Amino acid sequence: MSETIGHPDPGLDLSDGFKPHTSHWGVFSARLGKAGLEVRPYAADPDPNRIINNFPGALRHQARIAQPAIRRGWLERGPGPDDRRGRDDFVSVSWEQALDLLGGELTRIRDTIGPSAVFGGSYGWSSAGRFHHAQSQVHRFLNIAMGGYVRSVNTYSSGASSVLLPQILTGYEDITKRNVTWEQIAAETDIVLAFGGMALKNSMVAGGSISKHVERGAMAAAQRRGCQFVLVSPRRDDLPVEAGAEWLTATPGTDTALMLGIVHTLVGEGLHDQAFLDRYTEGWPVFLRYLTGESDGQPKSAEWAAAICGIDAGTIKTLARRLAGRRALITVSHSLQRAEHGEQPVWMGMVLAAALGQIGLPGGGYAYSLGAIGYYGRRVNAVPGPTLGQGRNGVADFIPVARIADMLLNPGTSYRYNGETRTYPDIRLVYWAGGNPFHHHQDLNRLRKAFARLDTLVVHELAWTATARHADIVLPSTMTLEREDIGYSSNDPLMVAMHRIAEPFGLARDDYEIFADLAERLGAREPFTEGRTSREWLEHLFEPTRKALAARGLEAPSFDEFWERGSQVVPQHLDDGGSLRRFREDPLARPLPTPSGRIEIFSQKIASHGDADCPGHPVWLEKSDTPTPGAPFFLVANQPVTRLHSQLDFGGHSLDAKYRGREVARMNPRDAEPRGIADGDIIRIFNARGACLAAVHVTDGIAPGVVQLPTGAWYDPMDPEEDAPLCVHGNPNVLTRDIGTSSFAQGCTGQLTSVEVERFNGNLPPIRAFDPA
Repeated sequence: MSETIGHPDPGLDLSDGFKPHTSHWGVFSARLGKAGLEVRPYAADPDPNRIINNFPGALRHQARIAQPAIRRGWLERGPGPDDRRGRDDFVSVSWEQALDLLGGELTRIRDTIGPSAVFGGSYGWSSAGRFHHAQSQVHRFLNIAMGGYVRSVNTYSSGASSVLLPQILTGYEDITKRNVTWEQIAAETDIVLAFGGMALKNSMVAGGSISKHVERGAMAAAQRRGCQFVLVSPRRDDLPVEAGAEWLTATPGTDTALMLGIVHTLVGEGLHDQAFLDRYTEGWPVFLRYLTGESDGQPKSAEWAAAICGIDAGTIKTLARRLAGRRALITVSHSLQRAEHGEQPVWMGMVLAAALGQIGLPGGGYAYSLGAIGYYGRRVNAVPGPTLGQGRNGVADFIPVARIADMLLNPGTSYRYNGETRTYPDIRLVYWAGGNPFHHHQDLNRLRKAFARLDTLVVHELAWTATARHADIVLPSTMTLEREDIGYSSNDPLMVAMHRIAEPFGLARDDYEIFADLAERLGAREPFTEGRTSREWLEHLFEPTRKALAARGLEAPSFDEFWERGSQVVPQHLDDGGSLRRFREDPLARPLPTPSGRIEIFSQKIASHGDADCPGHPVWLEKSDTPTPGAPFFLVANQPVTRLHSQLDFGGHSLDAKYRGREVARMNPRDAEPRGIADGDIIRIFNARGACLAAVHVTDGIAPGVVQLPTGAWYDPMDPEEDAPLCVHGNPNVLTRDIGTSSFAQGCTGQLTSVEVERFNGNLPPIRAFDPA
């Protein structure tokens, strides 16, 4: 059953020469006039994202790449390992020379070593457009022209949970996209216990397009109705003020212990839902022996949890009683599993929801990462959207995405992943289009060493990011405003005709055009392009949507009609709660896709792997990276407010939030004052791996013992010739650890590490991150 809704959308104002466009952070319209680029948000958006204000200053910024460039050492000496990557200068060349050189190198790798020596690096956040989606374009090219590539699996955001959840509950897409909705929370939920929060800075962005930001309004409506929000986080801002949340500051990384203490209280006081556990779950008796201490001699009581997490036992017990017998929703953010043993809080949060008997109820149960991305908690579209086929990958090998430095530094060595012992391939060429690993990877000094051992690093980029500066061949790509596309998300009803707003910067070209000409040099132009221009591809990709609309008896415009009016509203399925609702209604007829068909509190499959750092049920495991006298603070390296990841860090909205050109860290007055640190000072944050400078905002909105510094400030080493240079701009990934969450999932652990902080009293180095290369 689905809604049927009309075609044009009144929120898209195309008067006065404005044209439709969209982004990961919201639908908007834009025009280029004498005063420069103007943008205005989608009028029907109740809470538009101000990140669109990065576009005007970014469009013609000096950091843009104007023409193809080759690293001097590669141009003069040819491919091969070189520790000058990131330190060498570049030589500007013509498109013909760049593509001839690259085509020759790709042919060499393909024909003499094979495609298994190529890593197709890309991340999916480069554009809301579904055709000029860099990840799809580069993978399609490598599959068709090279015969395949070594790929990555999972994401930096959800590396642990995306491996775990399908084995213990349901598919990752199902629990994030088809589970609890914001409408249900506003109407049904009595209490939300949010581990890591639901920060609006995260839900303001989405894969594909997003037309309406509803999270703030939904939480405000729920709060007015009487819903209570409880936030467990080191940051008060991880829930908006509209939620009226009670703020609990557990020691970072101890959420699993807190959850165990809550469940122990529920069981000890007979407040848990035994009937639900008996009917719907697998392995509760095994877990119960651990919870009560029967299996290891340590009851996981509220008192035990209090000593670990720093929240007193009385508060833990009271919280357990508040949850019992009510429509309770347990949410666990991405941030909790971006740390050592990140699988455990994800699993334990599900166990807590199961013990309360709430899983599968409207507005209740377990919502992993709700609030992490704008389309989570939304309805699902009832018609298909545009999707570019990527072809068949002839290489079976892959790595977990956060293990790229391990792979490059340790070819041929073994590692554990999802119950298997695998071997790292020997990669000679990395092709990166869409993404900036010097933003999302950890221990950047180690990453620099990893890239140094390649034969060739190829990067498509619109600006001189640190990744581009470490490349051998840099090909300038267009910004989204400089090309046509179709914006679409499977959980947003508004499909947007993304008109070109401006001509390409310098000699920049669309990724598709670059790959088409490269494919010709490798004898594969026709299979790559299928004989279509970019506009013809857009028409082709729109056709499945048009046919599906017509099949439902809805108005189905031609592509030209869609393009002229700028948008198309598509029908959405009415909320049904996905597989968890269906399982609750009939667990025998509609089992879950787990080995037992039930909610797996204990997983025999995971237990059989024998990995001590991820046993068969959730447990509390001590962390190896916690504060010490030499590094007494937790560093929380979370997502930024004023940009998506590191995108358009040189845009006006992002720059306005910096202080004296630096990214802004936050720390509590109780920590700052003994160190002589005042609001607005420049601080040096450091540990054994590296150091960076940041401005500081002293605030009681951060828990004591914590320093928070968002990711995304472009890596800016003061002296690139040093092995561990000081980043003067404030990139926290010079400090974070490059290890996996566990042998099971090998997810990213970049959220937490330990650091020392001091006031910086030296001469302040200039910011050069946005200078031309």
